[in-house]
Amino acid sequence: MTLLHGFPSCSYDWAGVAGPLAERYSLLLPDLLGFGASDKPTDHDYSIHEQADLVEALWARAGVTATIIVAHDYSVTVTQELLARRAEGALAVDLVAVHLQNGGLYPDLHRPEPVQTALLDPEQGPRISAGMTAEAMADALRPTFAPQFDHAAASADIWRATERGGVILHKLIAYMPDRVTHARRWVDALETTDIPLAFVWGMLDPISGAHIGERIRERIPAAPFAAFEDVAHWPPLEAPERVTVALLDT
Repeated sequence: MTLLHGFPSCSYDWAGVAGPLAERYSLLLPDLLGFGASDKPTDHDYSIHEQADLVEALWARAGVTATIIVAHDYSVTVTQELLARRAEGALAVDLVAVHLQNGGLYPDLHRPEPVQTALLDPEQGPRISAGMTAEAMADALRPTFAPQFDHAAASADIWRATERGGVILHKLIAYMPDRVTHARRWVDALETTDIPLAFVWGMLDPISGAHIGERIRERIPAAPFAAFEDVAHWPPLEAPERVTVALLDT
């Protein structure tokens, strides 16, 4: 099982589910390029296509021939690119199943937080990255967690992953225009794949919550859809036990 994290976090997002999943599966939990403990080159143009290349390279290095993908947020788009490559006959690894959690699968419905939009600005973006602090990160993330969830520890973990090796949020945010540019390719790959799909969705998510969940259920009605009504953008952090059950039962 390959577990792919979201923006701006890292593989530690999966810490609450990794133990039980490891009893059944061998796990790969990479930090994608620019995230967490991976390299963060500053003079580099980041793209979803490159992240998919790197996931494929990791599979080749680890000798993986078949895997389940579990992806959250940023990485649902990486997964859509991998599904597109499979549809073209260009993927060497057999995808057994794909589990997706709270991400911008449909770019026309994606509702970025103000700080994400500001990061795209060529002048504001670098300044925001340079001035980011633990407190500013916690403030930016607060609306993305359910109101009843104590997000302090999770926000601190995400900040530690973000600051390690340098803050390049203005570079990583390129995934948002990437989604728009390649929307047809990635939406078609999602909606036409013959790979078994399943969804775990935090319905309180202001970015990609119930409004995207409704589209999923309309367009992909046969796929199992676990709606977590009291969870926002971060199911593996906010409800790891329920996420584990959903992953093991579908």
